[in-house]
Amino acid sequence: MKSINVIAKEYGLSTRTLRYYEELGILNSHRVDKGIRHFSKREEAKLKLVLRGKTYGFSLEEIKEMVLLFDHDRSGKKQLEKTIEFGQQKLREIDKKMEELLEIREAIVKTDRLFREKLQLLMEDEK
Repeated sequence: MKSINVIAKEYGLSTRTLRYYEELGILNSHRVDKGIRHFSKREEAKLKLVLRGKTYGFSLEEIKEMVLLFDHDRSGKKQLEKTIEFGQQKLREIDKKMEELLEIREAIVKTDRLFREKLQLLMEDEK
């Protein structure tokens, strides 16, 4: 068991963030030593999943659903199925964003080319 301060420091989080995850029902702490929150290795493992999910762009609601499924199905099957489902959805979102960014890039390249040509003409007219 690690105290909330130790966990916060190890993962670069505020204690408020950990309490917020607890309020959402994603993490559970045990209060010992004058009411100080302590987290088990299992809760620390959940926190790692939360942080990975945030890195991948999942919402806290999606992360909560994925993380807590293991509590209801110890085989991990439902958790894996849901994670795959959310992962595929996230990949579709990323693909769409990439397409949009490529379109924006092409538009900027085209505009840049036009402006350079225009600038060149203006510079030639000055001569």
